[in-house]
Amino acid sequence: MSGTDAPHPGPVTVPVVRPRRLRTTPAMRRMVAETRLHPAELILPAFVREGIDEPAPIASMPGIVQHTRDSLKKAAAEAVAEGVGGIMLFGVPEEHKKDAVGSAGTDPDGILQVALRDVRAEVGDDLVIMSDVCLDETTDHGHCGVLDAAGRVDNDATLVRYAEMAVVQADAGAHVLGPSGMMDGQVAVIREALDRAGHQDAGILAYAVKYSSAFFGPFREAINSSLQGDRKTYQQDPPNAREALRELSLDLAEGADMVMVKPAGPYLDVLRRVADESDVPVAAYQISGEYAMVEAAAERGWVDRDAAMMETLTGIRRAGAQMILTYWAMDAARKLRG
Repeated sequence: MSGTDAPHPGPVTVPVVRPRRLRTTPAMRRMVAETRLHPAELILPAFVREGIDEPAPIASMPGIVQHTRDSLKKAAAEAVAEGVGGIMLFGVPEEHKKDAVGSAGTDPDGILQVALRDVRAEVGDDLVIMSDVCLDETTDHGHCGVLDAAGRVDNDATLVRYAEMAVVQADAGAHVLGPSGMMDGQVAVIREALDRAGHQDAGILAYAVKYSSAFFGPFREAINSSLQGDRKTYQQDPPNAREALRELSLDLAEGADMVMVKPAGPYLDVLRRVADESDVPVAAYQISGEYAMVEAAAERGWVDRDAAMMETLTGIRRAGAQMILTYWAMDAARKLRG
C-alpha cells in the first residue's frame, strides 16, 4: 500500500487537562506543595518585664504575655524543644527607670541585658538569640531615638546610643542585633562598634523596611509604651514601595547580614521585591496587629484560627521571606511537627 493509500487516522482527541488531579488527597497536595514552612524558619518575639512576679497577659494580644525572667527562660527552652529557629527579645523596664535617653538600654543590669544573659545561659547556642536595638521601650517620651531641643528625633545622636546598646547586648549574649529604629546609617555605626568591641561574629538583622503602620497598636501595650504622637518622620510612608528598595540597598552596603520587612501581611508586594533584590537572607515580621486581628476574629467564631494562622504564614513565606517573626511561632511549630 502506498503512502497515499494509508487510512486517515481520524480526528485528534485533545486530552483534557485537569489541574484538580493534583489536589485529590491531602497526601497529593502535600507532595506537590510549592511553598513549605519549617519550624526553623520561625522566630518568636518575646517580652520580658521588670518588677513582676508572674507573667502578665497582654489584653490586645490573647495568649501572649509579658514574661518574668523565669518564665522567659522556660519559653526559650520550649522553643528549642519545638525546633523554633530563634527568639527576639524586647525588654520592658519599670516606669521610673525610663528617661530621655533610654539609659536602661545601655545599663548592663537593665532588664533586656539581664534577660539576654538568662536565655543564653539556659539554651546556649541551640537557639538564635536576637535582641531589639531601639530606644522606644526605655525612653520616657516613647520615641525610638534621642530628641533634640525642638522635640524632633535627632538621627546622629541616636546612632551613638544604638552603638552603645548593640555592644552591651552582644556582651550579654545576643547572637544577632536587630536595629529597628529606622535611623539613617544605623547598620554601619553598629557594625563598627561591634567589631571594635571584639564582636565580629555578632550578626545584624537590619529592619531595612519598616512602615509607619496602624497595626503596631498592640505592641505598644506589650512594651508599656510612653509614646505620644507618631513615628511618621522616621518610619516609612505606606504608599511608597520604591523607597523600600533604596533603604534595602543602603543597609546592604553598610554590612547587614540579614534584612527585614515589617509589617508583613500588608506589604507582601514589597517583601517580594526585597526578596528579589537581596543577596542576604530576608525576614518578615508578622506584627502584633496582624496577630490580634486573626485572634479576635477567631474568638468570635468568624474564622478558623489555626487555618488562618497557617495561611498567613504560608503567604509570607511564598512572598519571599526565609524567616518569619511571628507570635504564633510556638503554635505553628507544633502544628508543623504534627
